[in-house]
Amino acid sequence: MSIAERFASALAEVSDPALAGPELLPVRLARACARSLAVDDAGLSLVDASQQRVPLGASSDVAEVAERLQFTVGAGPCITAQETREPVFAVEEDLRRRWPVFTELLIAETPFRAVVALPLQPALAGAGAIDLYFRTSAEVLDLEVFEAMAVGELVTSALGDAAVWSEWTPAEGPEWMHGPVPQRRAAVWEAIGKLSVELELGAQDALTLIRAHAYGAGVTVDDVAADLLSGRLTAVELAVGREEVR
Repeated sequence: MSIAERFASALAEVSDPALAGPELLPVRLARACARSLAVDDAGLSLVDASQQRVPLGASSDVAEVAERLQFTVGAGPCITAQETREPVFAVEEDLRRRWPVFTELLIAETPFRAVVALPLQPALAGAGAIDLYFRTSAEVLDLEVFEAMAVGELVTSALGDAAVWSEWTPAEGPEWMHGPVPQRRAAVWEAIGKLSVELELGAQDALTLIRAHAYGAGVTVDDVAADLLSGRLTAVELAVGREEVR
């Protein structure tokens, strides 16, 4: 059976009715990636036209956590793969050496000990990447790199086809950019806008402030954004907390 046939079969096996909507296509694709490549978990993300990192979906809840940790720190294998457009292979030793803060959180909150990040060909909505997660470093050696790259092309094709055969605007993006995972991240950009206005900060400084608070509180950027938008945390409290740390 070819890799394309294996991937199509794995995708067909994702039969959970709760994942049937077009907005959940990335979740189905992530599960198919994990199954067809025999890795522990997988996640899909992209950087959109405004250079905002958008997680699209993952094969499990813990894989979603791994992405949020990487975004909270602002560095990691997937971010590097998206920036360089080159594959990144990182066993535990590499993770600890290149991204020590991210690795500290990854090991504390997930079972993953190695990551392979593969850039996807630029799609209609932005430049994407696949994160493949492993519970042991030794498993990375079993990964067939050619097959993984081929699966990446199949994922890009599936996302592109879904976008072509549906109606959407550049401002809104395709339907698969509106699932629960990307919507959760959209709240971060909304919180950054709120913080920028209230504290008269640039967007990057606002994100840095949120990241610092998240790391200090042992939560993710997405959690801090939700607190800011709900009123459980105010911009003033965030700024005062940062000054106290200094």
